[in-house]
Parts: sequence; structure tokens; C-alpha cells
Amino acid sequence: MNRITQKLQEDKKILSIYFSAGYPDLNDTVQIIQDLEKNGVDLIEIGLPFSDPLADGPTIQASSTQALHNGMTTQILFDQLKNIRESVKIPLIIMGYFNPMLQYGVEAFCKKCAEIGIDGLIIPDLPVDVYADEYQAIFEKYGIINVFLITPQTSDERIRFIDSVSNGFIYMVSSASVTGSQSGFGNIQESYFERIANMNLKNPQIIGFGISNKETFNQATKFAKGAIIGSAFIKHLSESGSGKISEFVGGIR
Repeated sequence: MNRITQKLQEDKKILSIYFSAGYPDLNDTVQIIQDLEKNGVDLIEIGLPFSDPLADGPTIQASSTQALHNGMTTQILFDQLKNIRESVKIPLIIMGYFNPMLQYGVEAFCKKCAEIGIDGLIIPDLPVDVYADEYQAIFEKYGIINVFLITPQTSDERIRFIDSVSNGFIYMVSSASVTGSQSGFGNIQESYFERIANMNLKNPQIIGFGISNKETFNQATKFAKGAIIGSAFIKHLSESGSGKISEFVGGIR
């Protein structure tokens, strides 16, 4: 069974942390992953830096740009992670844009992920229809879960289609904005969370965008299986370095 599926079956709210591979320094990637697991994080999203990150706000964009300046590439990330399963047990997801994966070769990328123990991919700019028609069989061949995003503007029909081709969780974007651009949730967002919860989808939902502290984590997980923190963690890394991860995670739950 895929580690993501196993983790989702646990009777707990999932805390997922996102960071850009190769940030703050090129060789920080593995240590950050290990420290996040040691401090009780349930799932980690490793950002594959890209030069044109459409969904990312300024904080993640800046970390991605710095990682590229540091020399991070797809191959270097794979090299850094080649022995990751000797020390890390929790699910690992690579989040990135489709262009670098296409350049690497989609099947070669999935095969490499399977070899090193990556459990899933999040590709914001890969349409679900294209995935279902052209790539789903490849992902399933290598046991890689593909996680799709929905927003408040996604139609019920499309949400149900996404649910039908998904076999992990659905990444529920809290609002139609870029990452890190808001703090807290209002009535509109809470009614959206509730609406999706009432759809009784087969895949659990994990909420991302706008979660930065214990309050927003608790607010999001009232309606969903878990929540994702990205920009707030990257800000912590930029201000405190990679040595104080326990302080950050301890402040969430």
C-alpha cells in the first residue's frame, strides 16, 4: 500500500509541510526532511523549483528562485533523495510544474520517483483530463499517486471527475489566490469547506493556502482531513535557518 494511503487511514489530522528543495542552501533538502519527520510532521511536499511558478506567491517564488540560483535541478534533487528511505518513513510528495517532468520524460520521472521512494506528485498545471487520457496508466504502473487541486471556483461536476481519477487525497485550495497571500478564513471560505465536506467524496481533502499557525490549522482541519503549510514555513526558514524546525512545528499543534 502506498504510504500516502496508509497515512490517510490514521485517526488523526494530517499536518503537511511544503518547502522548496535546495533552500535555504542547496544541500539542506535531506536534513529538513529528516527534521520535519522527527518533529511529528505527517507528510512532506518537496517543491521542485521552476522558473515560472504560476500558483506560488512571493515567498515561495523567492525560495524557488534562490534554490535555482543555488544550482538545484531535477537530477540533483533525485541524487539528494536517493537514500532518503534509509532514514525517513513518512509519505513524500514532489510538487512541481509539468515542464521539468516533461523534459525529464514522464515515465522516466515516475520510475525514478518509485525507485527512491517518492509516494506522489502534485502538478498544478497538468489538467486532470490530460492526465486521465495520457498519463494515468504510467502513474499507476509505478504506484505514484497524483494529487489534484480544487478551488472555490471548481464546479461540482469537475470535482467529482477529479475524485473519480484520484486515489490519495484532494488538495483543496482555500481561495482563488496565490500561496501566502492571506491569513485566516472568513465565512465564505468556511462555507466552501463545508460544501465540499458534504459532497462525501471518496478521497479525503487536505486544505492548503492561507494556513500559517495553530489557529488556521485547527480552522481548516475542522472540515478536512488535514492542512498544508508552505509560505509560513519558508518564512521561518529564511528568518531562523534550518536549525529551528522544532519551534515552528511545535507552534502548530
